[in-house]
Amino acid sequence: MANSSRMNIQGLADLEKALDNLSKSVNRSVLRKSLRKAAGPMRDMAKSLAPVDDGELRDSVIIGGLLNKSQKSKHRKLTADERSSIELFVGPSYKLGAGGRHGHLVEFGTEPHIVGGVFAGAQHPGTAPQPFMRPAFDAEARPTVDRLAPLLWAEIEAAIKRQAKRNGWEA
Repeated sequence: MANSSRMNIQGLADLEKALDNLSKSVNRSVLRKSLRKAAGPMRDMAKSLAPVDDGELRDSVIIGGLLNKSQKSKHRKLTADERSSIELFVGPSYKLGAGGRHGHLVEFGTEPHIVGGVFAGAQHPGTAPQPFMRPAFDAEARPTVDRLAPLLWAEIEAAIKRQAKRNGWEA
């Protein structure tokens, strides 16, 4: 996707070792939960900045792991080393009604154009951009990364306690 960003967090060797001690499924669950929690404020800010007509666009902003067919075709493929990584996306969802289907048009605006469909031939004056995702990303990208390490440690500790309890190691 042209408007995606990638961050690589360095200096978290202890976290990586702790994650390596967990099973692959628990590891992925810990990463997914931590990322969702860390990205929550970014989602909330995007919702608060989204222009509200009927609220469908605002209500469609989610943290999700799936892309629609069009987004998938534009998203880069993971390398073999990255296949066990977790990717989550913050933005309008196509799955939550019609609200997310026009998020990109609101974010970037539209040029004047001739309308098709029911109003075929009508001249549309275009719309001005009303950014809500980019300002949320700009304000929350670094804080999201900063929130991630403590959240990961908390999730790792919780996973270890659950495993210990399941194995009868805990009184």
